Amino acid sequence: MPPPHITVCICTYKRPQLLERLLEKLAGQETGGRFTYSIVVADNDAQESAQAVAAAFERSAAVRLQYCVEPRQNIALTRNKALENAEGDFIAFIDDDEFPAGDWLLSLVNACEKYEVEGAIGPVKRYFDEPPPRWLLQGNFYERPTYPTGLIIAWGQGRTNNTLLRRRILPAAEAAFRPEFRTGEDQDFFRRMIDAGHRFVWCNEAVVYEVVPPVRWKRSFMLRRALLQGAAAVLHPTFGVRDIVRSLVAVPLYALLLPFALLGAHDRFMSISVKLCDHIGKLLAVLKINPIREPYVTE
Repeated sequence: MPPPHITVCICTYKRPQLLERLLEKLAGQETGGRFTYSIVVADNDAQESAQAVAAAFERSAAVRLQYCVEPRQNIALTRNKALENAEGDFIAFIDDDEFPAGDWLLSLVNACEKYEVEGAIGPVKRYFDEPPPRWLLQGNFYERPTYPTGLIIAWGQGRTNNTLLRRRILPAAEAAFRPEFRTGEDQDFFRRMIDAGHRFVWCNEAVVYEVVPPVRWKRSFMLRRALLQGAAAVLHPTFGVRDIVRSLVAVPLYALLLPFALLGAHDRFMSISVKLCDHIGKLLAVLKINPIREPYVTE
């Protein structure tokens, strides 16, 4: 029997320098002879800003790369476009602003086989090319939770910025990712897969690093992204009256706390501001008001 094949899917939008770093790291993945792998780059920029980087990689690297374009700006449609061009037994997802450890894929494969599950998810650790503001570190912004290896995850812990899936679980009669989600489409995917009886495990050894550039240190970026994420939460079927009541209580409470937080540490002020915007985004979405009109928050 030939070894299993993994297609690494990358969705990208106007990040050619970060994509180039990611591809360089992917070219040197350890396989231990256990699997083969290739790469699909799905460009969500109609101007094809990632095409030159993908072409240069194809010319120089031994790893096969397939480049495709989804001109409609929508992350779910772009993930589906990547899947259309993927092949093999496993699908891996990693974001274009990340880069993996050398044993990333091998660790994910080991977890899937050891625990006999349909997929594995690993940690994403923040990475700075230059020193960030002190308040960003003190507030633990862009830090993500980690779990013990072998933990069966709930759908709320599911995400596609560091994931390996068995291809056989992907739905045949419908799109894997639903385009009505502007963000949070990955949690929706895991909710539906877990409801269908599939199991996914945490693999703490499969590390990837997320580059946090200065543009994401901007307070306006953090608040706009919180509004978008809050609005997206309303689309989940689990969102209900209890969540609305929680936001109705949280908004005036956080608004009252803001002046006092401003007198204290700045990281505390920003933490409360982000939470406030998240709840405001939820309430605006309930009222059918779109707080962020752009497809992506990029600055």
